[in-house]
Amino acid sequence: MNLEKEFSWENAQQITDRLLFRHTGKHLSDIEIIILRGAWDNKTYEEIAEAENYTSNYLSKDVGNKLWGNISAALQEKVSKKNFKVALQRKWLEQSNNTALPENTSPSFQPPVFTQSLSTSNLTFPEGSVAIDSPFYIEREGVESVCYETIVKPGSLIRIKAAKWMGKTSLTNRILECGRFNEQKTVYLDFGSIERSILKDLDKLLRWLCVMVSRQLKLENQVKDFWDTDILGSNDNCTVYFEEYLLEETEGVIALALDNIDKLFAYEEVIEDFFGMLRSWHEKGKIDEAWAQLRLILVHSTEVYIPLDINQSPFNAGVPILLEEFTSSQIEALAKLYQLDWDKAEINQLMDLVGGHPYLVRLAMYQIKTSNLTLDEFLTEAITETGVYSNPLRRLWNILKQSPELSSVYEQVVKSSEPIELNPLQIYQLHSIGLIQYQNNLISPSCKLYRDYFNRVWGDIDTRGLKDNDHKVSSDKSMVQNIIEQKHHENEFKLELETLIIEIDQEQKEQEV
Repeated sequence: MNLEKEFSWENAQQITDRLLFRHTGKHLSDIEIIILRGAWDNKTYEEIAEAENYTSNYLSKDVGNKLWGNISAALQEKVSKKNFKVALQRKWLEQSNNTALPENTSPSFQPPVFTQSLSTSNLTFPEGSVAIDSPFYIEREGVESVCYETIVKPGSLIRIKAAKWMGKTSLTNRILECGRFNEQKTVYLDFGSIERSILKDLDKLLRWLCVMVSRQLKLENQVKDFWDTDILGSNDNCTVYFEEYLLEETEGVIALALDNIDKLFAYEEVIEDFFGMLRSWHEKGKIDEAWAQLRLILVHSTEVYIPLDINQSPFNAGVPILLEEFTSSQIEALAKLYQLDWDKAEINQLMDLVGGHPYLVRLAMYQIKTSNLTLDEFLTEAITETGVYSNPLRRLWNILKQSPELSSVYEQVVKSSEPIELNPLQIYQLHSIGLIQYQNNLISPSCKLYRDYFNRVWGDIDTRGLKDNDHKVSSDKSMVQNIIEQKHHENEFKLELETLIIEIDQEQKEQEV
């Protein structure tokens, strides 16, 4: 038996990933895969660094030492770059007689790896979700691995919550990719794109849901055949359509992701029935084999602000995932991906302006790298009308302008030196667009960038208002002065006229004499 031929790079990557996940709770990162593959090809750290545009010191000391240490701990033997092949092969042979995975355990899943060398020419502008194969996706500790393990469990429900531009959709796409890796049929629906006329009508909404899921599963639309409006309600009709048609006709598991579901929160006449139905599907998955084939991913910006029956709400079931801002170490890792040689002081400088907001951090690094700016140069122009943040800031300002009441509330938040209290609806509205952070209902701007920008915007408005008032007062004064002068001229004319009349009378009297 030729063991060398049988033990391939794919085998080595898979066994390493499984070992590390069981030992640390984390899958192999992109940079760890790069090092492992380079070592597999017998490359030196210098050769790997040159090919991937890293420094050899970073690869060997910062990442490599930790990688070999974790593999050593997982295998309970000393492993290095020189002997890891033999150690992994031995472990692989031990498991070769039992290749089946434990029940409900996902095979080792990793999103596709970006294989090109990074340079300014192939950097893409950060907008929308992060592509599946992008090297710039930063995993959050204990988030992705939990989601990947959950999506393969029967009847599972994952709830992802985060403010705008925090990476909800990027994570959702990776969970669905994991589902496809596990031969699941995946469906992604964005509630942010649904017409209002559909959102506010439960029957239309559920018909839309059934039609769109059918289309993405490549099944014929049979809603009319299954919809019995004479006897069944809308929830029952939708449930029957899923149970007797979609789940019946689909081989294997369906992973259904519903993004931006908080768009429904404004429609009280819909949310209780709709979310109650989703909760009932999740509960059915615990006891019914057919419903266990459905996996749900619910994605929203903040908590539902209208109370729901605790037994009918999906927001207190399943696995909750809260996406927080990046930590300084995660920002440091992203800076290295952008090949920015920053120390902790420079990381803190950027965080002082934008916190750990993923999108704002990525925008900063993209601009600095592609425009060859220093961090100080970037920070100087960051909130100007020509800075890289000008478009997202204007978008936020336009959103606020559409609601004068909400704009007035946020102005109070920005201008207050201390966190203030707001009502739940105001918190929901401001947090869903990412403008605030809050703790115990005490609200403050989510970052210094927003405080500085909106302070400047409202300061300009106040200044223009004062100038308009000054102009109005000046105009009023001029008008009054004109009236006074006109009256004065009128009085002078009247006096002259009276004097002329007297003179005429005097001349007539003299002529009579």
